[in-house]
Amino acid sequence: MALRTHPTSGGGGAAATALPRKIVVLHWLTVACLCLAAALVLVRDELDGRAVRQWLLEGHRHFGLFVLALFFVRAVVRIRQGRLPEQGKPQALPIRLLAALTHLILYALLLALPLLGWALSDALGKPVHLFGLTLPALVQADDDLADQLGAWHVDAAWTLLAVIVLHVGAALWHHFVLRDGVLRRMAPGRRLR
Repeated sequence: MALRTHPTSGGGGAAATALPRKIVVLHWLTVACLCLAAALVLVRDELDGRAVRQWLLEGHRHFGLFVLALFFVRAVVRIRQGRLPEQGKPQALPIRLLAALTHLILYALLLALPLLGWALSDALGKPVHLFGLTLPALVQADDDLADQLGAWHVDAAWTLLAVIVLHVGAALWHHFVLRDGVLRRMAPGRRLR
């Protein structure tokens, strides 16, 4: 798919190089699945009723598994796409390294968090299901391991939230301060002609 340019609003009249639609769609599908997984588990903690809580937990697991699947799809698409064109003014080496590190940590957490949740369910002796299929167990049932995995899962979730806040902050910095079109190229509603 060819990349296209669009003028940015404001600033120095730089052009925003649109990302391939597949990358944009996968990005926003991942965001949606993360938000739904988080919302379901947070709502679950506030409700009574075993059936409702179990349904919400299953929803949380499903969306977590969707994030895991999207991780692999994104990795394949990204590798096949190759290096994306630079956007905006060239940044100093420390800024580029920080951006690369942030993306690396995001991807690592998008892989680790669902795997930790899957292993946690297995350690609790609760098989993981996806669309009615029982997935293979990653670990054997073990209460002590479940406690450790539960702590790691929560820590990874908080770390992911912190990195997402940093990621969003950087996108807003690019949009409102640098005005270089970086945020615009990931906008879900943009049109490619």
